[in-house]
Amino acid sequence: MEQLRVRFMNFVNYIYFVVDKKTRDIAIIDPSWNLSEVESCLQRLNGQLKAIWLTHSHFDHINLVNPLLERYNPQVFMSKEEIDYYNFRCRNLHPIQGDDSIQLGETEIITLSTPGHTAGSCCYLLSDHLFSGDTLFIEGCGFCDPNGGDPEKLYDSLQKIKRELEAYVKIYPAHAFEQAPGLSFGHVLKQNIYYQIADKELFVTFRMRPNQTGLFDFK
Repeated sequence: MEQLRVRFMNFVNYIYFVVDKKTRDIAIIDPSWNLSEVESCLQRLNGQLKAIWLTHSHFDHINLVNPLLERYNPQVFMSKEEIDYYNFRCRNLHPIQGDDSIQLGETEIITLSTPGHTAGSCCYLLSDHLFSGDTLFIEGCGFCDPNGGDPEKLYDSLQKIKRELEAYVKIYPAHAFEQAPGLSFGHVLKQNIYYQIADKELFVTFRMRPNQTGLFDFK
């Protein structure tokens, strides 16, 4: 796995590349902003781009999908709920559901349905790596998009991640605020304030509190 930090104006995103060791097939997660940097990384990895895995359909996660389709013709994966709710369309699009298995060469990745940030957000679990998009950050969790987001579902999704993951699994979100991606889930459980709130009603009240600042203070 390799990560790439890219920037456009105030947005800072992390893109992730998964490489099957035997076939050198490559999947890219949430490609955005800087096509030349992405292509340079693909060249360094010395493989073939076979898949794009999308955690959700916000523009800062999908804006390189079509340029990469034009150049490499990979298969594109997104949750069926996200596709249907937001009417997302592109070539080679495959709808996925929770607990689906995706193959990249001989590498298996499991999809986790984690709605809340958007109607159909999902995460991708690869052995000891979780690619969590905007559902779970090292320091917090995503805001609930007024168009399809749901704080109660986000609470359920974070609890689902807690049930599914071992403490050693490393968390790779799409954005960072103070701490770099790749810290363990055990660390997140201890330090992330949203995992300190056990009551769903209190979680919803806190997540939806007015006048929040720093939502886009990406590092």
